[in-house]
Amino acid sequence: MRVCFLENTNFAYNSKDVHNEKLRGAETVLINLSKSLNKLGHKVTILNNCPKNEVLDEINWININHYTKKDHFDLAISNNDIKLFDKITANKKIVISHSIQSLEKFIRKGQFLSYLKHKPKVILLSKYHKNNRSKLITMYGYIRLNWAVDDIFINTKINNNFNQNRAIFSSAEDRNLLLLLEIWTNLIYPKFNKGEIWVPSSKINIKHKSIHPRLRGDQKNLINDLLSSKILLIPGHKAELFCLAAEEGKELCLPIVTLGIGSLKERVEHNVTGFIAKNEKEFANFSLDLFKNNEIFNNIRNNLIKIRGNNNWTKVSNNLIKELYV
Repeated sequence: MRVCFLENTNFAYNSKDVHNEKLRGAETVLINLSKSLNKLGHKVTILNNCPKNEVLDEINWININHYTKKDHFDLAISNNDIKLFDKITANKKIVISHSIQSLEKFIRKGQFLSYLKHKPKVILLSKYHKNNRSKLITMYGYIRLNWAVDDIFINTKINNNFNQNRAIFSSAEDRNLLLLLEIWTNLIYPKFNKGEIWVPSSKINIKHKSIHPRLRGDQKNLINDLLSSKILLIPGHKAELFCLAAEEGKELCLPIVTLGIGSLKERVEHNVTGFIAKNEKEFANFSLDLFKNNEIFNNIRNNLIKIRGNNNWTKVSNNLIKELYV
C-alpha cells in the first residue's frame, strides 16, 4: 500500500530529530507511525516542512512547501489539517485530531469545507476525546487508536537505583502543574519533608526548597530524569487527549497518581498501575502511600514491570490498518 503523511509545521524536522526536544507529541507520532507502517511493508511518503527532499530509512521525505505534483496514494494521513488533502489524491483519507475542537472553531479554522470535500475518517485518541468532539465532525467515521511510546523507552533497562524521595512531573507546564505544586506544598510535603519534586522550570515561579527545576532536554535526558524518580505525579488536564507523558512513565515503571482529568483516567488503571484520586486530599494521600509504604509501591511497580512492552508502534499500525476496513 502507498501511504502518504501530510503535515505543515512552522519548523523544519525529519526522522533524524526523533529524540529532539523541539518535537511535540504530534511530530513524534508521525515519525513512529510512518516507520512502523514502512516495517510492515508499506511504501511511505511524508510531505512536511522537512529540511530537504531525501530518503531516510526507506521513507521519502519531501518538503511540502515546494511540492506541486499531485500523486495518487492508497492512504493519506493528515496530521491535524484537512486542507492538506488538496495536495494529493487518495483512495482513503484519515485526519489525526490532536484537539477537542468545537464546530465553531472547526469552521473558523477553515477545516469544515475541506472536511465535506474530502470526507476523511478521524483518528480519536481516547474515550474522552470521542465524547467531547462534535458528532458532526466525525460523521464520515472515526478510528479509535491508542498511541505507543518511542522504542527508546521500551528498550531502556530499568533498575531500582531511583531516589526513594523523588517525584516527577513530566508533562507540559500548562497541564495543571500549578495545581500539582499547590497539592505538593500544602498536602504532601508537610507530611513527608524528605520529599522532592522535579518539574519543568521555564515559567514556574514557586520557590520552595523541595521543588527542583528540570531542564528540558532530549528524550535521553527525560529518560534519565524518570529513572531517577520513584513516582510520577500528573493531575491531568482537559486538553489531554492521550498523554504520552503518562505512557512514558508507565513504560519505565513509575507508579502514577492522577486526578484523572481529561484522558488520564484512561491511562491509569486504579490500584494496578497507579491511583486515580477523586480530589486533592486523596491525591496527596495516594502519593504519600507510594512514598512511605513499600508494599503498596512494590505491588504497583511489579504490575508495571509485567506489562512492559505490551504496547508498541507495530501494534498501533496493525490496529490502524484493521480499522480502515471496518
